[in-house]
Amino acid sequence: MEQFSVLAPDQWQALERAHQDRVSRYADPYLARRSAGRKHPVEDFLFTYYTQKPGQLRRWHPGAGTVLLGPPAAARSSWKHYRTLDNGELAGLGLAAGTSAVTMDRAAFLADRRDAVVFADVILRGTAARPAQFGCFGLHEWAMVYHQDRFDLRHEYLQLRLGSEGTDKVVEDNRIRCTHFDAFRFYTPDATPLNELEPTRENQRQLEQPGCLHANMDLYKWAYKLTPALPSELVMDCFELSWRVRAMDMKASPYDLAEWGYPPIRIETPDGKADYVARQRAFAQEAAVLRSRLTAALHTATAVEERDVDHARTA
Repeated sequence: MEQFSVLAPDQWQALERAHQDRVSRYADPYLARRSAGRKHPVEDFLFTYYTQKPGQLRRWHPGAGTVLLGPPAAARSSWKHYRTLDNGELAGLGLAAGTSAVTMDRAAFLADRRDAVVFADVILRGTAARPAQFGCFGLHEWAMVYHQDRFDLRHEYLQLRLGSEGTDKVVEDNRIRCTHFDAFRFYTPDATPLNELEPTRENQRQLEQPGCLHANMDLYKWAYKLTPALPSELVMDCFELSWRVRAMDMKASPYDLAEWGYPPIRIETPDGKADYVARQRAFAQEAAVLRSRLTAALHTATAVEERDVDHARTA
């Protein structure tokens, strides 16, 4: 029989409110801007690039193995990947028959999401096992606007800090070795052959490495894709790391964001490169802790089988 921890209504509702307050600090300003037809080049990103919407993020989940008690919990029985405890399970917990008690439905979750669980585990563990690389200097953002005039790119309200020619020169004067497919795929056609690697969706599981800002931002993606198996507190820890990494990524970008409150990291200079690497290393250390927590929580929640992971790793 599955082992459970039990939360009374006052316990889990306090956790739910704390989570919703935490999300509101980020989501409410975004929703207000969206309602007013305004955009923010840094702070909208996690709600527009990733598929998790504010309403989904605001919904609190305790994670696998936790039973929520009380009439308010009963409403969750209709939520995807939740179930009501049967009388045998209630008796095993010392609860009366008919008690309102719900929990995350591990079996239904794995039936629907096993492939996603296995792939996330492969990415998380594979990334953690590789040496970190710290020589990219955020040049992926510069490669996305390389020769932008030739390709008639439009970046709305954002201006290039060094202008088009200055931006192109930075790209041409530096070694570009991006390992992350979801950055590489946005390069301009002229920038693509300048990258020393050719990341693809197929080789992602072999290339992801723990120094990459985007790989560390994506901890949030893997966390929310495994909802509701993982606790929302862990998802938000990943979200907040991703939020801060995004800010650094844009400070090091070719865009002039000073008026938005984001002074540049001038990666075109030796001092700027040193500053970038120091911050990148600090984020890599934070991300390593979260990556380990995610992997442990994933295995606890889903008991993913090693043979499935080995097959996915070599596929």
